[in-house]
Amino acid sequence: MDNRHLWLRSKRQWAILKVRNRIIFAINNFFQKEGFVQTDSPIFTGNAAEGSTTLFSSKFYDQDAYLAQTGQLYGEAMAMAMGKIYTFGPTFRAEKSKTRRHLSEFWMIEPEMAFYNNEMNMDLIESFLKYIIADVLEYCKDELKILERDTTVFETIKTKNFARLTYDEAADIITGKKKINGKTTIDILENELAEVKQKIEENKKGIEEREKEIASGVKKGKRNFLQSKIDQLKNEISELNKKEKNIPQWIESAKNFKYGNDFGGSDETAITRMFDVPVMVYNWPHKIKAFYMKRDKDSPELAKGVDVLAPEGYGEIVGGGERETDLNLLIEKIREHNLPMSAFEWYLDLRKYGSVPHAGFGLGLERTVAWICGTQHIRETIPFPRLYGRLHP
Repeated sequence: MDNRHLWLRSKRQWAILKVRNRIIFAINNFFQKEGFVQTDSPIFTGNAAEGSTTLFSSKFYDQDAYLAQTGQLYGEAMAMAMGKIYTFGPTFRAEKSKTRRHLSEFWMIEPEMAFYNNEMNMDLIESFLKYIIADVLEYCKDELKILERDTTVFETIKTKNFARLTYDEAADIITGKKKINGKTTIDILENELAEVKQKIEENKKGIEEREKEIASGVKKGKRNFLQSKIDQLKNEISELNKKEKNIPQWIESAKNFKYGNDFGGSDETAITRMFDVPVMVYNWPHKIKAFYMKRDKDSPELAKGVDVLAPEGYGEIVGGGERETDLNLLIEKIREHNLPMSAFEWYLDLRKYGSVPHAGFGLGLERTVAWICGTQHIRETIPFPRLYGRLHP
């Protein structure tokens, strides 16, 4: 990472950034073909949209300012004027996290659509992701081959609908109360752990056999071939050891999941292990969602939000939902989140002076690149990553 400026010259990084470029191209193509207008939201803002604890603060002349966590609130204003819009720009979160899924500076694609409810929103998300995947499969064959990416999951996605689960159903799946194809998450994870342990032993045996063959005396070409295979098996063992360590934690997390909590990385992993397509989780407890989420009229304890979880353990890549149009409920939620009312007067005007049902979502570019490329860490998906503790080069 200290030599990122040189690491970019490697074949692997070249391939990842080529895929990133193609995904960006496909994103713009999709929205332009669907009649969206690209608009821009400010990077300096005077308010928090996703909670005040993950803001980078700054000074804008003599005023307090923050680096934008999202362009969504501004996107709503532009959707009221233009109908269907999308923003595409850098966003910032000051989470002190070093997980493989987090960056402090990342790029977000955020469409907002007037006259959309959450069901229409989910339909659009599914069409959007399928379009991106089909485009990358067509135009990035060489890059995916360099990355040794197994594209079976993408071929499946092209022909199957995404799984759609309510939060309640997803919670039951996490804890093992609900079976999918006759199995629980606990069953799947325990079987995976057994397979990982078996594979580690097989690789160790393979290394031992090749080391004996080298020791017996072989020609240089054969020795180099055997050593290359040994190195490959050792790298596989290193990755398998991580899984062997993580899977028991995922099992424990699943068993102890409490209804009403947001999903952590382990919970998302448990859910996605059950499906070979992305999973859309909707109708969340409103207390764990952003203040602007629309309450369900029939179940006011729920918000009409949706998270899209990528398969293979990659977790959330999209978050969105229908937006609240009730002025009084919005004011109530702003107070509940301890946000300064004065910073949101302009946002409340969008309801005071005429509103319509509307919805939208945000897709994290780097998480999407990581999933499509099959990379283990999001830091590989952006030329110069900025994450907790990393501001160089």
